[in-house]
Amino acid sequence: QVQLAESGGGLVQAGGSLRLSCAASGSIFSINVASWYRQAPGKQRELVAACTSGSSTNYADSVKGRFTCARDNAENTVYLQMNSLKPEDTAFYYCYLVVRTYAGTREQYWGRGTQVTVSS
Repeated sequence: QVQLAESGGGLVQAGGSLRLSCAASGSIFSINVASWYRQAPGKQRELVAACTSGSSTNYADSVKGRFTCARDNAENTVYLQMNSLKPEDTAFYYCYLVVRTYAGTREQYWGRGTQVTVSS
């Protein structure tokens, strides 16, 4: 079994920064997919950043240049550094991981989410 622990959300003024963390624990051999999603009230969940194990990372157009996804493979932790935050970034943020376990299975997990609120 794998557990995800998200942290780092909160209330910040526009222009401020936050760093979200998603720490995975359990029988993890490797993290194959590490992504961040967000969902604002009344809107569909959207992909914010897809953070690969290499240097390639994909970002939603709305966050390019402001958000940075990073991975610490040794600690099985994924980060989302959010700078120059805007009120429209207000949402519940979720990490999504696809992991390879030591048993050889490929499993997917969602974090419980963390609230990010940006005031104007």
